[in-house]
Amino acid sequence: MSAANFLWGAPRLHGELLKLGIEVSQATVAKYMAKHRKPPSQTWQTFLENHVKQLVSIDFFVVPTLTFSILYVFLVLAHDRRRIVHFNVTEHPTAEWTAAQIVQAFPWDRAPQFLLRDRDSIYGAAFRAQTKSLDISEVITAFQSPWQSPYVERLIGSIRRECLDHVVITNELSLRRHLFSYVRYYHGARCHLSLGKDSHDGRTVQPPEMGKIFAVPEVGGLHHRYERKAA
Repeated sequence: MSAANFLWGAPRLHGELLKLGIEVSQATVAKYMAKHRKPPSQTWQTFLENHVKQLVSIDFFVVPTLTFSILYVFLVLAHDRRRIVHFNVTEHPTAEWTAAQIVQAFPWDRAPQFLLRDRDSIYGAAFRAQTKSLDISEVITAFQSPWQSPYVERLIGSIRRECLDHVVITNELSLRRHLFSYVRYYHGARCHLSLGKDSHDGRTVQPPEMGKIFAVPEVGGLHHRYERKAA
């Protein structure tokens, strides 16, 4: 009973035992109850799961160009169905620019309840003031702990492995074009394990009687979507 209910203390366990007709003192229950390694408060993973529909993650990642300049990509990811809500590219990110991205990502009172981010100095006073004005509660990860923001970190890895590692970025316009192409594929065609191997936008099952299988190129031919069509 103690192992199955780690949030219960000795008084509650004692009460349940009394209801089962087991006469034992509360001191004995406290002595023999299981010692749990986890704290009674919810874990970080539990917090993410409990607030998945009200939580978004943000992060930056860098992309070098052919001319050795560095471009910064800003991502906003909704945890519910892992949807990319917004992205933008800049060569000179500032707190004011980042604050403006939040407004663009959530217009018309569609702001989430929680925003998960790291401790990067780019999220300065202007950014914090903007999230406060939108009534967004910031959840800040521990120092050098990217594992505490797993969804957006996994997204960045997917973008690199499935797109950017295979193309040459010449300038900001080039990077935007490749990202737009990948985001369209990511939402409309890519199958995700977390979504029951469906795409974000949903893909209907096409039975064999619909015709032959045809490959539709995506992301400049790096990936394909397969559909059935009548010959």
